[in-house]
Amino acid sequence: MAELEKENQEKKRRPRKDRNEEARADRMSDEFVDRVVHVNRVSKTVKGGKRFAFAALVVVGDQKGRVGFAHAKSKEVPDAIKKATERARRHLIRVPLREGRTLHHDVLGHFGAGRVTLRTAPAGTGIIAGGPMRAVFEAMGIQDVVAKCTGSSNPHNMVRATFDALACLNSPRSVAAKRGKKVGDIVGRRDGEAAAKEIAE
Repeated sequence: MAELEKENQEKKRRPRKDRNEEARADRMSDEFVDRVVHVNRVSKTVKGGKRFAFAALVVVGDQKGRVGFAHAKSKEVPDAIKKATERARRHLIRVPLREGRTLHHDVLGHFGAGRVTLRTAPAGTGIIAGGPMRAVFEAMGIQDVVAKCTGSSNPHNMVRATFDALACLNSPRSVAAKRGKKVGDIVGRRDGEAAAKEIAE
């Protein structure tokens, strides 16, 4: 008990700015999930031997449609991961999800030599994707998706290509707003076409 009281007194003595930053960091850590996608080690040969540096690629998300990624370097692995996580939290994008579990429509993305295809999936499919893409989907909160990567298998290219595809996603609400129509018109047409195909088959 005495130790707890002493800790509380020390916290009160700290400047308000430091306390606010600590509280904000605690909230952020509770709200977001981070996934380390790749850690690269680089060595530099110098007169006294070798010096090692590490580069970390991290994906961060709130599992409710917001996701971001970042790359950072440091002399130690934990520092590189921490820096990348902080950067990723500052550069989040919001992705519209269908029923909170999958994508609204199929989409293609590319970055460099990396090409990805993301497809919407029915409930119960799960996440069918490779390592780097799986990390993005888990952080974002997608439950059902089928993804395929062709070309480069470099984790950086795969993650950037995935984000390029996610940036192209549109929700029926945003499309309806652009076209000056009701959401029911667009969604109803899509469902009607699917039903027509089923009847024809």
